[in-house]
Amino acid sequence: MSTTPPRYAAADLLAFAQRLLHAAGMPDDKAQAVAGILVEGDLMGHTTHGLQLLGSYLREIEAGTMNVQGGPEVVSDAPAALTWDGRRLPGPWLVLQALEAAAERARRMGTGTVVIRRSHHIASLASFHKRATDQGLLLLLACSDPNSASVAPFGGLDPVFTPNPLSAGIPAPGLPVVMDISTSATTNGLTNRLHAEGGKLPAPWVIDGHGQPSDDPAVLFQEPKGTILPLGGLDSGHKGYGLSLLVEALTGGLSGHGRADPKEGWGATVFLQVMDPAAFAGLEAFQRQTGEVVRRCHASRAAREGRAVRLPGEKGFQLAEAQRREGVTLHAGIMDALAGWAKKLDVALPAGR
Repeated sequence: MSTTPPRYAAADLLAFAQRLLHAAGMPDDKAQAVAGILVEGDLMGHTTHGLQLLGSYLREIEAGTMNVQGGPEVVSDAPAALTWDGRRLPGPWLVLQALEAAAERARRMGTGTVVIRRSHHIASLASFHKRATDQGLLLLLACSDPNSASVAPFGGLDPVFTPNPLSAGIPAPGLPVVMDISTSATTNGLTNRLHAEGGKLPAPWVIDGHGQPSDDPAVLFQEPKGTILPLGGLDSGHKGYGLSLLVEALTGGLSGHGRADPKEGWGATVFLQVMDPAAFAGLEAFQRQTGEVVRRCHASRAAREGRAVRLPGEKGFQLAEAQRREGVTLHAGIMDALAGWAKKLDVALPAGR
């Protein structure tokens, strides 16, 4: 007999995650930032990059591989450009600090860029953008992880890259346009989850160690190990390959720290750039243009009956609004995995509806 999965009040999940992180030794301001970004990921439906990550973050704190004390070190400080050593501090907190710094510079100079070397993992990139677009600011955000590799260059078998997401938040009338695109055909989070569950990918997004396309994530764990394909797959993966090289330049290149350096463990190198339309043609003119593009996209005839054209981020925002009202459904197994941490850290589990 099937059972309906419980729903949790978003505020309860936020408080639960904060209490777990605080009990593990993370100061309140950082715990609040990390919990907020993780819960936002689940609200928007990015369930591999929401509370699914919390157990891993707690293990990293326990092992001492995520630093929770202090702030980033300034490597370089120019009028519109700032480089930090993140000291393996919590990634979501670092990105929010960087967003604040870049926004302040953008308001003064039109643009502000922060790159971060040695950040810890930064969770779902889509979770950050509305914080910028609500202020009428355009945000570009990208990251890589020089400590691991699971994506081969186009035409190759040996991995060089991580999925290297590239994202943007664009102010527009009504909902902003928010895109969060891996430069690979899929992500480590999804392939790891499906492999653990014995599931298959929707399409042949990976290749095995002999170069044969597959929809089975198990080929990534078998010898010779396979790899995730670049965005575009076997036919046009040169496009994803090119974008991944761009992300490497924006992150490792600009921060001066990446794949040429010794590995330090799971983490991120981050590029964050804020632009203030007010310093260009003005926010009103900017939104007039983006609004017309949005209007034309929505007005485009649907290729499939009953499936109207959506803008990137639209489904996530609508889902988040519904889940704030009706409760959040977590992916199966997430709360079970966190129950052990709750017991260990003496934190009460949230009550499901």
